[in-house]
Amino acid sequence: MLSGSKVLKQFGFQTEEEPNSIYPFSPVYRVKKQDKEYIVKKTQKPIERAERLIHYTKMLKESGIAVVTPVHLQNENPQTIDEDVYIVYPFIDGKPYTGTEDEIFQAGKLLGEIHRVSPKENNYQLPGYEVFDFTKEEVEESVQKINTVANKVNVTIDHEKLKEKLLTIVAQQEELKEGNLSYIATPHDFKANNLIYNDTPYLIDPDNASWVPKIFDLALVLLLFHNEHSTAPDVIFTPRQWGTFLSGYEVSSSLTETDKANWTKALEHVFLDEVMWLLAECEEDWFNPAQVTLFSSLLELLFDTSAYPLTISS
Repeated sequence: MLSGSKVLKQFGFQTEEEPNSIYPFSPVYRVKKQDKEYIVKKTQKPIERAERLIHYTKMLKESGIAVVTPVHLQNENPQTIDEDVYIVYPFIDGKPYTGTEDEIFQAGKLLGEIHRVSPKENNYQLPGYEVFDFTKEEVEESVQKINTVANKVNVTIDHEKLKEKLLTIVAQQEELKEGNLSYIATPHDFKANNLIYNDTPYLIDPDNASWVPKIFDLALVLLLFHNEHSTAPDVIFTPRQWGTFLSGYEVSSSLTETDKANWTKALEHVFLDEVMWLLAECEEDWFNPAQVTLFSSLLELLFDTSAYPLTISS
């Protein structure tokens, strides 16, 4: 297993002890050199893909978007280390998201600005969204896992209802794929834990940047904006908060009528893609009461999305 100290040494950072990752699911190291602090983390691989990501984030920054870009070092940045690619960003000091109306509005405004400056074509050759191949077997296996782990923590789930709903979503994925949706370049991981606030938000993790349907990006926000964030509410946005987010978003960006018409199907599909996996594979989350509360709100949304329309003016 690659040691953190080896990674840091490759970038010119010396450490006497093995560093601890500040993120439990991937190596992310916070280091200090002289009077400056940095974040060292994995990014897209291979190196050619990482370079395209950097071209995209530099475009965002030059367009006035508050987003991290690689720092200038004497050593190469980014670098391939063993089979992965690592990058060094500046550490951004500020306050975490807490769920206030202004924070939500400002987050929506930032995402709208990111969408506004997206090129009309995938000029940065970011990874394209291609996950339209879910199967009945995948759903049945996932629902069984969800039911098993929910029972372990005494949470009751109508797993037959869940399976029926998810199978309906599988059946409509081809229609969605051919639905002539608007695609955009976007960080596609726009969540509270990737934002730091100094009055307005700063995006500190753009490394999942992809070429995706615009409404998929918005759906991911609605579903998982509060996921894995200790100072965020332990439920999804309320309908009022969702309206606040959209009011910020529409300052800079809008949607086509085709996008709006496909919103519910898009929301359901992103649930299938992102949330089904989360519920089925992250068993440790079910032992966290805050995550279980979030999961319950996600399931409620899946069965009734009517309170969460895309009320964005043309």
